[in-house]
Amino acid sequence: MDHYYALIAAGGHGARLWPMSRVRHPKQMLPLVDEHSMFRTSVERILSMFTPEDIFVVTGRELVEDLQNEMREIPPENFILEPYAKNTAPALALALSHIQRRDQEATVAILPADHHIVQREKFCRLLEAAWQVAQDGKIVTLGISPSYPSTGFGYIQQGDALNQVSGFDVYRSRRFTEKPDIVRATQYLASGQYSWNSGMFIWRVARAMRDLERYQPAIYAMCSYLQSAFDSPDYEEKLNDIWETMPMLSIDFAIMEKADNIAVIPSDIGWSDVGNWTSLYEILPQDNFGNCVKGDASDSRVILDTRDTLVLSDRLTVAIGVEDIVVVDTDDVLLICHKERTQDVKQVVDYLRENGNEEYL
Repeated sequence: MDHYYALIAAGGHGARLWPMSRVRHPKQMLPLVDEHSMFRTSVERILSMFTPEDIFVVTGRELVEDLQNEMREIPPENFILEPYAKNTAPALALALSHIQRRDQEATVAILPADHHIVQREKFCRLLEAAWQVAQDGKIVTLGISPSYPSTGFGYIQQGDALNQVSGFDVYRSRRFTEKPDIVRATQYLASGQYSWNSGMFIWRVARAMRDLERYQPAIYAMCSYLQSAFDSPDYEEKLNDIWETMPMLSIDFAIMEKADNIAVIPSDIGWSDVGNWTSLYEILPQDNFGNCVKGDASDSRVILDTRDTLVLSDRLTVAIGVEDIVVVDTDDVLLICHKERTQDVKQVVDYLRENGNEEYL
């Protein structure tokens, strides 16, 4: 697999995992599943395929020092910095421009820094198959075989079968759809034609830049302008200038919902986006009563007549006679909510921001 690179997308703040995930120490920096940060785990799972020199990271300036400390094996020049968050399309376009400058023949696997994947070996074989499919000029997206009618994920509708590569079935993508309501999600699941959109894409960089030029000419023009300044002393100044007018778009809306010749490879790899406290609860070990307790003093918890509850705390915590509850205890915030309402945590973050409570963000 010549000219193959990984691009780890490590921006974002993980608002639905507040109050542990904060602006200065967001989700990807947290050891939510094991003793390592999600960022480090995301890098380590692909080291059998990519050398550290072939791994790039796109992130914000406020996070780069912590991320570099987490993975000192990755060269500092492989960290590509956006001045501030403008959604995924500008960040990925900027990073792809840098990679293209290094290698015109590059194929890039775009991988989030904060997802959980159980079957690492199968995931790497999936990336190998995706590289092969991408050599035909296709955008390859990794679909996740849905296990229930989720309303929290976007979906990809599978079209005609294209071929089979390394044991994986490859389909033409018919369309990307936004997060559905429960009725439509149930229909998607029953049809057997849909995959969850994992947000992982494999792209030849030359094709990526052509797609940008066709579908987002403004972003393409700005990135082309920047390419000529990458090695110049005024690069940062030029980047700051164009970032102010850079459109704020997701990569799905900017490219994937518009592009043709997209291939999807559905797979079951034990994937979770760890998007909220309920999804974290579902992947952590639980006791015989469905309770999950995590923290520095987890052996001193008192859990009485309690079921299906998540407790994250570094101090003595007592739960009596409750069910389907999430308790997250930090130095300055205590969150208690029903597991069915964990998507609403982001509303709390929005409320705090709008009311000037920045110290809690």
